[in-house]
Amino acid sequence: MADVGTGTVEANGLEFGYLTAGPASGPLALCLHGFPDSAHTWRHLMPELAAAGYRAVAPFMRGYAPTAIPADGAFQTGALAADANALHEVFGGDGDAVLIGHDWGAFAAYGASGAAPGRWRRVVTLAVPPMGAMLHSFFAYEQLKRSFYIFLMQTPLAAMAMSDDFVAGLWRDWSPGFDASDDVTRFMACMATPAHMEAAIGYYRAMLDPTRHRERYASEQDAASKPGSKPTLYLHGSSDGCLGPDAVFADHAALLAQLPPESRAELVPDAGHFLHLDRPGEVNRRILDWITTR
Repeated sequence: MADVGTGTVEANGLEFGYLTAGPASGPLALCLHGFPDSAHTWRHLMPELAAAGYRAVAPFMRGYAPTAIPADGAFQTGALAADANALHEVFGGDGDAVLIGHDWGAFAAYGASGAAPGRWRRVVTLAVPPMGAMLHSFFAYEQLKRSFYIFLMQTPLAAMAMSDDFVAGLWRDWSPGFDASDDVTRFMACMATPAHMEAAIGYYRAMLDPTRHRERYASEQDAASKPGSKPTLYLHGSSDGCLGPDAVFADHAALLAQLPPESRAELVPDAGHFLHLDRPGEVNRRILDWITTR
């Protein structure tokens, strides 16, 4: 198995910490994590990418230590997408690069590939479909219960609530049966200061204030809300306790209509929200089959 190294790099005016594996000369495979998680979430996939000849890079997302907290306080999807495209530039990516995102990383992947399609050959997103595919079912009663945390994030009590126990509870509800103790510890380490915790919460607050910093990230923000042009594989766990498959796959044709042409959307059996950790062998196989297809 390939060794996983660490490093820091400046992109989009921000210093990012990252994990990396594989040959520096290989095509870039940028792997973006979500909440409440860290770059270590890709620990099963990165060695497989490296073995396939890719230069796998998994940054800690903006505001997640050791990555810096952005001085402008921008956390909307457009900013995350701009980060991904800036990292592509810094790591010398070309048109053969692939983009893989889970949860908030999926939102970033939609925006990045839509805003700069020439940078990416193929895209994989996990656990969060394009926003247009879920709006019709988000306000269903069962989904609103699952999404309570989004509303908590809008309150002044959010940081106080984000204890180890609370985060462990989210993992337990979202990927039932998975032992997330190490991942909870890694996430809490990323929340190195109260400012880092406020940054992670800021992603959710930006959902209700998408016009903030709009001039700087306008093209990426707009791209995130539209089907792009790069073929995308969307994977979702059949036992996802965060965003229920009933909400996502209620209308498969409507889901595909929100993805670029030649895309696919698939359920992964016996997997929760963190499907790449619940079923690493199965998810890795699907991802590698997708990104190696020409």
